[in-house]
Amino acid sequence: MKFRSKSRLPLSSHSRPPHAMGRKVRIKSAHDVAIMRRAGLIVGEALQRLQAMVVPGATTADLDAEAVAILKSYGAKASFLGYGGFPASICASVNDQVVHGIPNRKKFQPGDIIGIDMGAYLDGFHADAALTVPVLPCPQATLDLLSVTEASLMQGIAQARVGNHVGDISHAIQSYVERLGYSVVEELVGHGVGHDLHEDPQVPNFGSPGDGPRLRAGMTLAIEPMINQGTAEVQVLPDKWTVVTLDGRLSAHFEHTIVITNGDPEVLTLPPPKETNHTHTTP
Repeated sequence: MKFRSKSRLPLSSHSRPPHAMGRKVRIKSAHDVAIMRRAGLIVGEALQRLQAMVVPGATTADLDAEAVAILKSYGAKASFLGYGGFPASICASVNDQVVHGIPNRKKFQPGDIIGIDMGAYLDGFHADAALTVPVLPCPQATLDLLSVTEASLMQGIAQARVGNHVGDISHAIQSYVERLGYSVVEELVGHGVGHDLHEDPQVPNFGSPGDGPRLRAGMTLAIEPMINQGTAEVQVLPDKWTVVTLDGRLSAHFEHTIVITNGDPEVLTLPPPKETNHTHTTP
């Protein structure tokens, strides 16, 4: 879940909660990061399992129910449920829906793409990640959009190093996708994450190198490109949550929570190795 850029008009009253920004950037301790790493593993495993459920005939409501069960098995809570009034545990956005889609019972069809965004709250900390999954078979142009969007996320993460600026992350994402003919949504941006789901700094997917706050070890960021096939312009549906492309063309979304270290950035929301994946049951 992301919030709007300060430089753009608000999409809706829910796009950026009024309490979400304006605070000092919080540097996380090694203890804080250890907890976020655990929360991130839960998110990573959950997204891996939800991805496997994206087949013809399944629904976003099915994904939401499974996410709830996975979070419960680990003693974690859904970061999104009730946040600003959001009515589900995951955001599930289909085809031209950019983000903040509300799970429902509409069945997936071959050629659809399903954006799954979820957060886990564990022991006082959040981790947040997203991916976009095709319902196969899909046209190659659709698969290309997903591949480019995921690659742009990795381009941005590579710039998340001590001494760089937020703008270096932003520029890496924007320059990568635009030279391949795609557009960057500017109304919604990434963010700091940790104690709160949304913390400073904002992390746009557009910008110039050297702009924005300087990156320091211990900063935890949710980097999340939202990339469109056509126009960058978007609008909000009457449900006040679901953001869609203005031209009706496809949009993809990938996200990881990362921590900036004195070396390479660490991605906290990767899934665990498959052989270690298992479901914990509560007593």
